[in-house]
This record gives sequence, structure tokens and C-alpha cells, in this order.
Amino acid sequence: MKRTGIFGWLLFSFLPLFAQTPGDSVMRLDLQQTIKIARLQSPDVLYARHSFRSSYWNYCYYKANYLPSLTLSSTSNFKNAINEITIPGGMSEYVQQNQLNMNASLSISQNIPFTGGNLSVQTSLQRHDELTAKEVLYNSAPVSVSYQQALFGYNFLKWDKKIEPVRFEAAKKSYVETLELVSANATNKFFNLAKAQTNLQIAEFNYANADTLYAFARGRYNIGTITENEMLQLEINKLNEEGNRINAQLEVDDSMEDLRSYLGIKDDRPMLVLIDNLIPLEFIPLQEALQQAVLNSPDILNLQRRKLESESNVANAKASAGLKADLLVQFGLGKNEKTIETAYRKLLSQQFVEIGIRLPILDWGRGKGQVQVAKSQRDMVYSQAEQERNNFEMNIIKLVKQFNQQPNRLKVAEKADYTAERRNEVARKLYLLGKSTILDLNASISEKDTARRNYINTLYNYWSMYYTLRSITLFDFEKDIPITEDYQLLIK
Repeated sequence: MKRTGIFGWLLFSFLPLFAQTPGDSVMRLDLQQTIKIARLQSPDVLYARHSFRSSYWNYCYYKANYLPSLTLSSTSNFKNAINEITIPGGMSEYVQQNQLNMNASLSISQNIPFTGGNLSVQTSLQRHDELTAKEVLYNSAPVSVSYQQALFGYNFLKWDKKIEPVRFEAAKKSYVETLELVSANATNKFFNLAKAQTNLQIAEFNYANADTLYAFARGRYNIGTITENEMLQLEINKLNEEGNRINAQLEVDDSMEDLRSYLGIKDDRPMLVLIDNLIPLEFIPLQEALQQAVLNSPDILNLQRRKLESESNVANAKASAGLKADLLVQFGLGKNEKTIETAYRKLLSQQFVEIGIRLPILDWGRGKGQVQVAKSQRDMVYSQAEQERNNFEMNIIKLVKQFNQQPNRLKVAEKADYTAERRNEVARKLYLLGKSTILDLNASISEKDTARRNYINTLYNYWSMYYTLRSITLFDFEKDIPITEDYQLLIK
């Protein structure tokens, strides 16, 4: 679709409106330049970057739960006090204690996702100083292996491994979706300024014509070829167009500042948006749009995540309501000696096993109730997810059908704009020749203005739907590839 006649004249005739004084310059932006700036520095993009970084570090925290952790710890305490102690025979005695205790340990631990347990290996050394008696005692544990497991409990490691990758994948797609929504928002603000500039151009054009017609009518009135009523009607038209011109200028100023603020532009030069009537696509296959939306949309992943979370809540409720048992098994080598050298010789083995069991006998149905509530909420989530999935697909079908009608609507609007412009030219000439009435002239002006605004609105509707569909499907139908980003650049 190419339009170089009337619409091109519209743009170039509008340029002088911004050349207020010699030396002033104008910032000219087309739609793609506007979108490029918005995707780099608009407030929505900056917020989306921070949101993604937060999701990224949450994902790193999740992955760290499945990696070994190495911990070094050390404590020391000094005590000089009279304390009660128990002596052989069961008697109590108060003694002066002047002690210094120090210990250090190094441990490595690993969570076991399959069972939800924790395996750790530790080495430690303790030193006890009796300062009054000047005695020293070392307690060494060169190696100690322990395993701790909650039996019949809720295994959060297993469920996190199902949920968190889905959550992070949705976060990545949400960032891309936000960029496309930013494109849609920038398009909206771009065309708001384009509409305002069009209204100002129309007002300037109509005012110039109204002024010329009024001057012409005064001459005809003076020679008695038109009535005073007709001359006054033309004067009213001129005054109305002058008021429209003032209002249109205010609209341009407001829309310009709104666009400038959204793009984060500090330059205070006047802005002129340039309309390109070329469109990238005239048709999007419905089934392909549905398929790509299901594959790429973060909404579908969020529905999947909510289902998994509801299943996790049911598993947690069942684990909380039934038998609980904790197992701790520890094996190691150690020894107490008065010197550090002998504390590591002829080590003695140590074993420790502990099992704790808790079984609710009478809870008046509280545990069962918690399970039933969790199951009910899970079923509700599944029902809501199914309904949202249907609404999601219906929305895509509606948008695709509307989008596929836009190219034809644009062609009709373009032709109507051209025809209305020609009709106005003919009506103005006929009126000047005295072969038409003022009513017919006013009607042609109204039709011309309406057709021009309708063309701009139709062009806006096309681009708005274009970027809305890209944001929903995360698919570039022009290049036939999924839309993605380099996420590593966002976390630097």
C-alpha cells in the first residue's frame, strides 16, 4: 500500500508548524524508531528488567539447594564463675570454674532430592582449657558422616524441582511479553500524537480556507450577491476553526509530552511523528497463531505452575496429617587426649542413631479436613485453569480475525480519505463559482475531516493489534520465528 499524494502533502505541509524561529530544530520519529527507544529506556522496560533479575536470582537460589555446600564454623567462650556441679555419689558442690573453650569445624552437605534427606560429612576439633589447674583437653573428630531424613514427610525438594523451572521459564517469557506490550504502548502514544498533529493540520487547513471564504463572502455581500445570513455563517465558520486550531495545538502539546515522558527523552525539542502507511503483514493463519501462543505464552506456563503448586499443597497437607517420623544416623571417629598430636592417634569409632515418631491419635478430623481443603482448592485451580485456557484461546481467535480484516479496512479508509479530499476541493470551487450552497460546503469539510481521522485510527488499529498478537503469541509472523531475548545481558 503506497500513498504519496494527499497524505504525503499532509506531512510535509505540517512541518512549518514546528519551525517557530530560525535555528529551532524538530525531532522527527517514525513508528519503528519510537518503539526502539521505548524498548530501551521506557519505565515499563526498566521495571521488567529488575523483575527478571529478581526471578533469575530466585532461580539461582533454588538450584543451589541441589548443590553441595561447604561451611566453616568456629566458636569460643570464656567462663570464670562459681557453678554448681554434681560429684560422684549424687551430691552437689559449688566450685570455682575458670575455663576457655574453643572449637572449629568444616562440613560439606548435600541435599538428596529423591528422598528429601540431607547427607553431610564433617571434621571438627575442640580444645578445653582449665585455666586454674593449667590443664588442656582436646576432643578430635577427624571424620563424621551423618544422614538426616524426614520419613513420610513433605519432600519440598522434589516439588521445587517440578515447579521452579516452570516459574523461571515463565519469567523469561514474561520479559519478552513485556517488551512487546511496551511496543503496543509506544504505538498507542505515537498515534495519539499523530492524531493530535492531524487534527492541528486539519484545523490549520480549515482555518485558512474559512478565512479565504469569509474574505470572499464579504466582497460578494458588498455587491449584493449573497445574503447577510450567509456571510455571518462564514464568519462563524472562521471563528469556530480558529477555536479548533487553538484546542488542537493544546492537544498536540499534551500528547507530545506524554510520548516524550514514556520514551524517557530529555531533549525538549518539538517532536514530529511521521506516518508510514506500509504494513508488514496482511494475514495471520489462525491455527498457527493458536499453536504458537500455546507454545510460547507465559500465561500457559503460569497455568501449569498453578496446577503443580496445587498438587504440592495436597501432598503437604497429607504429610502433615499422617504419621511423622524423623531419622538421624551418624557414624564417625574421634578421641579425647591432652595433646593435639595424640588426639588423632588410635581413633575410636562412634555411632549414633535416632528415630522420632509422632502419630496423631485424636485430632477431631483436623488433619483430614486440611487434606480435603487442599484437594478442593486443587480442583478449583484446575477448573479455573481450564476456563482461563479457553478464554485465552477465544481471545486469540477474536484478535486474529479482527487483525485479518484490518488491511481491507485500511484500503477502504485510504480510498475514502482521498475521495473526501477531492470532494471538498470540488465543493469549495463550486461555492466560489456560486453553484453550491454553504451547507454543501460545510458537509464536504466535515466529511473530509472525518475521513482523514478515520484513516489514522484505522492505521493505529492495525499496529495496535499487530503488537498485541506478538505479545500474546511471542512469535514473529513476518520472519516466522519465535521472539526471544539474550537473557544473559540482563543479569550483568
